[in-house]
Amino acid sequence: MSMRVMEGLGVSGGVAIGRAVCVEDAGDEVLRFHLGRADIGPEIRRFEEARDAAFADLSKARVKMEQALGDDMASILEAQALLLNDKAFARRIVDRIRSRQVNAEWAVARTCNELEIRFAEIESEYLRERSEDLRNVSRYLLRSLQGIGHHELSEIEGNVVLVGKELAPSDALRFSRENVVGFALEVGGKATHTTIIARGLNLPMVVNLTGILELATDQDPVIIDGDEDRIILHPTPEVLALYEAKLGRLQSADEDVARQPGVQARTGDGVEIELLANLELVDEIDDAIRFGCCGVGLYRSEFFFIEKSPEIPTEEEHFALFSALLEGLHPRPVTVRTFDLGGRQLARELFPGEEENPVLGLRGIRLTRLHPEIMRSQLRALYRAAVKGDLRIMIPLVSTLEEVRFFKALCTEIVAELAAEGLAHDPDVRLGAMIEVPGAALLADHFAREVDFLSIGTNDLIQYSLAVDRNNEHVAELYQPTHPAVLRLLKSIVDGVAGTPCELSLCGEMASDPLLTPFLLGIGLRRLSMGPRSIPVISEKIGELQIEDLGPVTEACLALQTADEVRELLAGLPSPSGVTRA
Repeated sequence: MSMRVMEGLGVSGGVAIGRAVCVEDAGDEVLRFHLGRADIGPEIRRFEEARDAAFADLSKARVKMEQALGDDMASILEAQALLLNDKAFARRIVDRIRSRQVNAEWAVARTCNELEIRFAEIESEYLRERSEDLRNVSRYLLRSLQGIGHHELSEIEGNVVLVGKELAPSDALRFSRENVVGFALEVGGKATHTTIIARGLNLPMVVNLTGILELATDQDPVIIDGDEDRIILHPTPEVLALYEAKLGRLQSADEDVARQPGVQARTGDGVEIELLANLELVDEIDDAIRFGCCGVGLYRSEFFFIEKSPEIPTEEEHFALFSALLEGLHPRPVTVRTFDLGGRQLARELFPGEEENPVLGLRGIRLTRLHPEIMRSQLRALYRAAVKGDLRIMIPLVSTLEEVRFFKALCTEIVAELAAEGLAHDPDVRLGAMIEVPGAALLADHFAREVDFLSIGTNDLIQYSLAVDRNNEHVAELYQPTHPAVLRLLKSIVDGVAGTPCELSLCGEMASDPLLTPFLLGIGLRRLSMGPRSIPVISEKIGELQIEDLGPVTEACLALQTADEVRELLAGLPSPSGVTRA
């Protein structure tokens, strides 16, 4: 096959070289593995063994249900056992394993998904309801297969580039533990949670690659260039050699930057700017320190829920995690955001049902108020771990002062509980809130009098201000950090907090874009939090700037009418040497 270059959107920079593994959505987040012809027979036998084991499990469950609830309820599982033993049903799965040369898990999930769609189209309500039986049979089969030599990415030798339509944050975390070196996806955006994870783990990712699943096949040689927004299928030896050299240079540059001692960033006229790190995993502590962070401005605690799902982390598990975080970063301050689950993120086990518009629904502090028992466990662990370092606690997605007051009252209760139980804790942890909702932004002066600190979360603030779903590729071009409305809203937040003792920072992805640094400093921000690897870049940019020169830049940006005009203005600012940036 000849070399093919596809242009997309590079959302996590760097270069990755490996072999493709195509991930198709077969339901239940099941991976597809391509099998050699010699492996087809053993795979079919593995499926048959799993079907026998699943039938035995269902039969045992039926007996228990009959004893507890009687024949009527037990007959539900009887119908599922009959379906599992149906020869035509099994033949569909076996035929798919043989014809597609795929693993049994994927064949089961895809077959059940197709049949479920057909059930949904049937007019008979009784038959439509049988789709639940089908889902349960699928779960039993997959559970059995996972206990019979199930396939893992680690079986594939060498570096793996995952190619798929889209990727859930939970999968990005899981695959980062394997031999995955990069991602190429049909769907995605610059500020999605999956992108944030990839960037934090330094895994190159290119998205908006329409049709990539049709062009790539398993084990294809692949190059991902996140800096140039492209993926190269079947690279020629010459192109491969060029990218191997580029990869070597990037790795060497990373090592050189990491060896430099962390220093406080200063503008050319001596104004100190505090550069903090955004973290998702404890694994990132070393990077945060190596790249010179002054502390952690945002630890996204929900990713611990994602890692543990479907289980909910216990208080002791939380305590161990937060202790490791504070001890690893001591004496630097660490801001932990309480879990920001909901919307399109994991935590289905916490929801009362499906939401028609999850991005505007039960998420962040709203979910906390509905399930305070889960928050109590996390808060108890936070206050206990606070004795090990400089901890701050931050609430996500506040939109009303009542939410902040509810949270403060809950914290007061937790401190009283720990004192009564005689457990070591720090009762004086600083409390803050994220400004991500336009309504909260417009009331920043009031919020500043309720909490010790505020942090601007531009990822969601842009989404809500411009009515743009940041996970939707169809409107991705409308997600514009340089939109004048966004810039004016940022300025109003800074002005609202000015004159209060409340500390203010910005922790969204805007902080890591050097193009925007002059504007952010110009409106008065002095604390920026970003991915660890962005810290040296932003620090260098800050050193080029004179605060006294930024007032006119800020005023000019705020007077413009379009995002493109703002970007052109900032891109055209002269460097200290007098050279205009292209």
